[in-house]
Amino acid sequence: MCMADKEQIRPLYCELRGYLSKIPDATSAGGYYYCSGLWEHYNSSIDELNRTSGGNYDRFKVSPTRYRDGKFHIDIGTYQTKLAGIVERLHGEFFSDEPAPLGGMPTTVISQSQEQAQSFQIQMLLEIQSKIDEKLAKFDEGTKERKFLEKIKGSLSSIRNIAGLISLLLKLAKDYGLSIEDLRSLFN
Repeated sequence: MCMADKEQIRPLYCELRGYLSKIPDATSAGGYYYCSGLWEHYNSSIDELNRTSGGNYDRFKVSPTRYRDGKFHIDIGTYQTKLAGIVERLHGEFFSDEPAPLGGMPTTVISQSQEQAQSFQIQMLLEIQSKIDEKLAKFDEGTKERKFLEKIKGSLSSIRNIAGLISLLLKLAKDYGLSIEDLRSLFN
């Protein structure tokens, strides 16, 4: 059990978050990092965290391995995972009342983005349907404009995104002999 309070841990927490923000790119480094200063400094930060907190975070240390050329290296993916793990662990133990250091859980972010996109799509389609209803009354039965608007209105439920809407508008405009200028004046 940790004996330290959050203000004693904060400098180390910030240091580890700083390391996390500067992780070497795994692809440009070939997936490995050969500079011993990186893992030695990181592991000494874990030792300091152990002393300051009274806890044991040794499982987050990284251990270099010897490559066939005799050089030591660490796997950047493993380093990144352990570093992200210790940052999240410290956040959970000491800083849970503060914003998550890695921007929240990815599924939460994706879910919020999907909900916002879906809400926007529904709002857009309702506004278009309202505009079509308003314009329908201005055209006599059987005119190309009225047929075009009725066809658009009937097809709105199949629209999945703005590109699909634009594609549908242009295709139907062509089918009904309407120009881009006709479309512009129709929806103004």
